[in-house]
Amino acid sequence: MIDVQKLQISLEAKELVNISFTIESSLALIGQSGSGKSLTLKAFLGMLPKNMQVDFKYESDFQLLVGESIGFVPQNPFTALSPLTKIKKQFFTDESRIYELFDEVGLSHDLLDRFAPELSGGQLQRVVIAMALEKHPKLLLLDEPTTALDPQTKVVILKLLKELQKKENFLMLFVTHDILSAKEICEDVSVIKNGKIVESGKMLDVVNHPKEKYTQILIDANFANRNFRQ
Repeated sequence: MIDVQKLQISLEAKELVNISFTIESSLALIGQSGSGKSLTLKAFLGMLPKNMQVDFKYESDFQLLVGESIGFVPQNPFTALSPLTKIKKQFFTDESRIYELFDEVGLSHDLLDRFAPELSGGQLQRVVIAMALEKHPKLLLLDEPTTALDPQTKVVILKLLKELQKKENFLMLFVTHDILSAKEICEDVSVIKNGKIVESGKMLDVVNHPKEKYTQILIDANFANRNFRQ
C-alpha cells in the first residue's frame, strides 16, 4: 500500500495540485485535461519542471525509485521506443529475462530482432509493458496506455494488465480521463478537478452513484450505453 499523505505542486506561489490518496491495490486517477493528473504522474516519476515546487509526503513499505520499484507505461507506444534499434537492444536485462517477459505479455520471441515500425500498436504496447516490468516493480504507473489503440486491442491490453497485476502483485496507478477503461482494471477511483480530489471511493460505487456533478459529467462523456451499471 502507498499512502500519499500530501502531494502539493506549485509554480511561483500558485498552487497547482494539493491532493492526498491511497493506493491499496489499483487506483484510477480520473480527470479532464488540465485537472492535475499528469502533474501527479510526473511527481511520481521525478519529471516535474525545475521551476515547480513539490512537497511529496508518503508512507509505503518500499521506496519510490523510478526504474527500480516503479515501472511506467506511457500513453503512446509508437513514440516510446527507438525506431532505429532492434527491440531486444532496448531492454536493460539479460536475454533469459527478456524471453520471460515476452512470454508474460504474450509476444513471440522472434519479434525481438525486429524494429518498432515493423510491429503493430498492440504489439508495441505489450513491448512497453514488458519493459516496465523488467525489474519486478512494486508500483506500475499507467499514463492512458490505451489511448493510441483501436477498441479491440484496447480490451486485450486492459485484460493483460489485470492478469499481470494478479500474477506479479504490483500496485497500480492508472491516470486517465477514460472511466470506461479504468473501470475494467481498477478497484478504487479518485476524481481530480483543478488540482483537488473532489470524489473518491470504490470504482463501482462512484460510477453507479456519483456524488459530484463533475464526476457525472465525466461518466456521461464516457458512457453512451448505461448497461454497465450493475
